[in-house]
Amino acid sequence: MRVVAVRTVLPEHRYEQHQITKAVKRWTAGDQRLLERFHAATQVTGRNLALPLEEYENLTGFTAANDLYIETAIDLGTKAVREVLEAASIDPRQVDHLVFCSSTGVATPSVDAALAQRAGLREDVKRLPVFGLGCAGGAAGLSRLHDYLRAWPDQVAVLVCVELCSLTVQHDDASMANLVGSGLFGDGAAAVAAIGDRREADEPLAALANGSGPERGPVGPRVVATRSRLYPDTARLMGWNVGEHGFRIVLAADLVDIVESSLGDDVTAFLADHGLSPGEVSSWVCHPGGPKVIDKIAEVLALDDGELDLTWHSLQRLGNLSSVSVLNVLEETIARRHRPEDEPGLLMALGPGFSAELLLLRW
Repeated sequence: MRVVAVRTVLPEHRYEQHQITKAVKRWTAGDQRLLERFHAATQVTGRNLALPLEEYENLTGFTAANDLYIETAIDLGTKAVREVLEAASIDPRQVDHLVFCSSTGVATPSVDAALAQRAGLREDVKRLPVFGLGCAGGAAGLSRLHDYLRAWPDQVAVLVCVELCSLTVQHDDASMANLVGSGLFGDGAAAVAAIGDRREADEPLAALANGSGPERGPVGPRVVATRSRLYPDTARLMGWNVGEHGFRIVLAADLVDIVESSLGDDVTAFLADHGLSPGEVSSWVCHPGGPKVIDKIAEVLALDDGELDLTWHSLQRLGNLSSVSVLNVLEETIARRHRPEDEPGLLMALGPGFSAELLLLRW
């Protein structure tokens, strides 16, 4: 498949990190000096939030938080779909398949049912709502788009991810995971428009996908291959403890050990299956999980020449947006890329399971 456009949409409430830290001190139990240290260590400079800061102190109980999640997710997701279709010059009624990924709230009917109607998609659009992939959801969602468009190469598919991490913050949780999470995770949405190989050859998308046309922006890569990796006995590393309190974060300190012990070999093996080595990859589109994870990825893959600059930029500017973040990095990579065509790239994200999602790209 060809990625035609990517767009990130953020809530309107923007705060500097020191403002958020000051507010979280009021809501969250625990050592305040430790909280300050954890917030500073994330290297996040600011985040966009679903609500004004002053409203979080009164946000108690899962029902109220989840109701706000549904309302906000529909609004942000619809806006992301509209913007990506406009950027791709695709009419909403041309969309054949919609994949929706999120892990920060629940809804039945699923959020994608409402946003598909608001965005003007056809009544017979095929929908796939996906829950629980966490930070790996953006990469996994792209892989599922790729699977679909291999089967239906004359069609158009859209992925939309929405994460409202701030609505899961726990007021009575003094755990290190909650203190770190309150300083690391932000809110946002992103959407990807993609077309199959046959559709790329058809008008009116051919000019767009082939890199011509007066109004287009930069066009994204093709997805060549994908791979998923699930690591045994690692469920405790990342996820949610779900109960009457809502979603309570699980985030183990030794998560980076799995990155060190396994990710480098898995990436190298995946590339080798396609006749490539890490040194031949021209673009690294990596999820910004946090400073320690990014540093460890750079170490195990010997990336020391600015290859992860856009990953760092996304983390510092927006925080970790869970499934949305890797799509934000992809959008920035497309916008800033000025290199020859037909070069390999790798998109990857890590998530609950513990798991890794890898996609081989061609520009």
